Amino acid sequence: MDRRDFFVDLSRAAAVCAVAPDAWRLLQRQRLVDDPFTLGVASGDPLPDGGILWTRLAPRPFEPDAGMNGERTTVRWEVASDDGFRNIVARGSTIASFELGYSVHVDVRGLAPDRWYWYRFHVGDAVSPVGRLRTAPLNDAIAPLALAFASCQHWEQGYFTAHAHLARENPDLVAFLGDYIYEYAGTDRVRKHHGLEIRTVEDYRRRYAQYKTDPDLQLAHAACPWVVVWDDHEVDNNYAGLMGENRMESEEQMRTRRAAAYQAWYENQPVRLPRARSWADLDITRRIRWGRTADFWMLDTRQYRSDQACNDGTKLTPCGEWAEPARTLLGEKQERWLLDGVASGDAKWQVLAQQIMVAPFDSSSGADNTVSMDQWSGYPVARDRLLAGLAERAPNRTVVLTGDIHSNWVNQLHAGYDRPDKPVIGAEFVTTSISSGGNGSATLPEQAQRALAENAHIKWHNRQRGYVSCKVTADQWEANYRVVPNVTERGAAVETPTRWVVQNGKAGVERV
Repeated sequence: MDRRDFFVDLSRAAAVCAVAPDAWRLLQRQRLVDDPFTLGVASGDPLPDGGILWTRLAPRPFEPDAGMNGERTTVRWEVASDDGFRNIVARGSTIASFELGYSVHVDVRGLAPDRWYWYRFHVGDAVSPVGRLRTAPLNDAIAPLALAFASCQHWEQGYFTAHAHLARENPDLVAFLGDYIYEYAGTDRVRKHHGLEIRTVEDYRRRYAQYKTDPDLQLAHAACPWVVVWDDHEVDNNYAGLMGENRMESEEQMRTRRAAAYQAWYENQPVRLPRARSWADLDITRRIRWGRTADFWMLDTRQYRSDQACNDGTKLTPCGEWAEPARTLLGEKQERWLLDGVASGDAKWQVLAQQIMVAPFDSSSGADNTVSMDQWSGYPVARDRLLAGLAERAPNRTVVLTGDIHSNWVNQLHAGYDRPDKPVIGAEFVTTSISSGGNGSATLPEQAQRALAENAHIKWHNRQRGYVSCKVTADQWEANYRVVPNVTERGAAVETPTRWVVQNGKAGVERV
C-alpha cells in the first residue's frame, strides 16, 4: 500500500473509532484508580458562538497507553455561565479512544458572543479542573482585546514561571507561536526529558504528557482560550518540508516522523482538526477573527518551505542559492491565501501569528552581511514579496507576532529591504522564550550593541525570558514586554522593561 494512502486510511479509521467505537470496549462509568485528568484542560480557536474544549485522559502519563489499557471511555462535559456551575448552558458526552491518544476535542456551539464561560469534564466519579472559555465578539463588532503571546518552552532548560504570571493577567486570548515541546533526548539540566530523541507517535505523546504536567502551563491553559501553531521542535530542529536537521533521513522517513509528530500535536492542542489527506499533510493555517478589531492569520513556516540555503546556520551573504527567486518560505498556496485574505479583510488590524523573525538583522556589525538562514532573512525574495503585498493591502495596520529566537525584539517593517528608502508599513513584536536558553540577560554583548546601531529598523532588543502582553483597540496596539530574571529557580517575579505602541494607520512604533 502506498504510504500516503495508509495515513489517509489510518486517520479515517481513527475518526470512525472515536465517534462509533465497539460497544463491548466502551466504558461509560469507568472507575479509575488514578486521576485521569493529570494533563489539565484547555480551550481554543474561539468563535462568536463557541470554541474547542480539550482534555486528554492520562491516569499514568508515562506508562504504555498512559494507563488507559486500550479502553475507549465516555467523557462527559459541561459548560456554565458561572464558576460554580449553577447555570449549565451546554452539556454532552464524547469518546476518548486509543486511536487519538485518549484526547477529547469538543467543538461546543450555541453560546453567546463576547463573554466568559466555565467548563469541566467528568469520567465516572472523576472531575477535571475547571477551565475558562471566552467567546469571540460578533464578526461585525469592534471590541477591545487583551492578548498575550509566547513561544519556546524547553522543559530541561527551566521552569515555566512566565506562564503563571501570564495566567494572572487574565487575558482574553493567548497566541502560542511554536516550540511547545522539544524533541531532544534527556540530559541532566534543571529538569530532564524522559527517554531518547522522539520519533514515533507514542514518543511524541509521552513528551507532550511530560510538558503538560507542568502546573504553570496548566494554569495558563485553563485561564483563557489559546490559538496555537507549531514551529520546528514539534518535529525536528530546523526541519524544512521533508528535510530533517541532519539531512540523514530519507523523505519517506521524514514523512513518517512528521505524521507521528503532527498527529500528537493535534491530540494535545485545543484546535479544530482541519481536512488533510494524511497526518503528514496536516494544514494548520487558519483565520481567527476577533470581531472587526483583529484578524489573526495563523501561519506555518515549516511544512512548505524550501530547504535552508547555504547548508543552514548563520552565513555571510550572498551565498549559494540564498537569493534565488524560486525559493519559498510559506509555499505558493499559503502565501496566496494570506495575501488574498488580508486584501479582503475588514478588521482594523491584520495580524500575522507566525514563527520566525521577518525583519532582517545583520549580525556582523561591519561591511559583511551575516544573516540567519532559518529566518525570513534566509529567504530574502520571498520576504520582500510578502512585505510588498502587505504594503499594498494593509499598510500600517499590519502587526506581525513572532517567536522562535529566544529573545525580545521590536521591529519596524518596511515595504521591502532591498532598498533603504522603502516606507514603513507595519510593526513586528518578537517574544522571547518561556524557558528555552535558560536564564537570559538584560545586558547585551558589545558586538550586539554595535550591530543594533547598524540596523535602524530594530528599535529594541532584550535577551531575558518571558512573554508579551498586549492591549488592542481599533485605534491602538500596545505591547508590554514581560520578563522574569531567571527560570532555573521557581517563583521568579515578573517585570516590564519596556512598552511600545502602534497607532492604526500611522507609520512606526513608539516607546511609551
